[in-house]
Amino acid sequence: MKMTRYKVVETQTVTDEDLEKVLNEWVGKGWTFDGIQFAMRDSSKRPAMAFVVFTRSEPSEESS
Repeated sequence: MKMTRYKVVETQTVTDEDLEKVLNEWVGKGWTFDGIQFAMRDSSKRPAMAFVVFTRSEPSEESS
């Protein structure tokens, strides 16, 4: 049986170049991009940080 594993990468530099770097690094390691959550500042329209979420299927750890 397969199970879904999750990887969350936090970045405090929220630019297109930095997000591309995170995406390309983890997709290159076999993870599938799942989504991005942005944390906003009260005093700015720019995000303070981003959480990039990846998934991949792995064999279950259960012994048969």
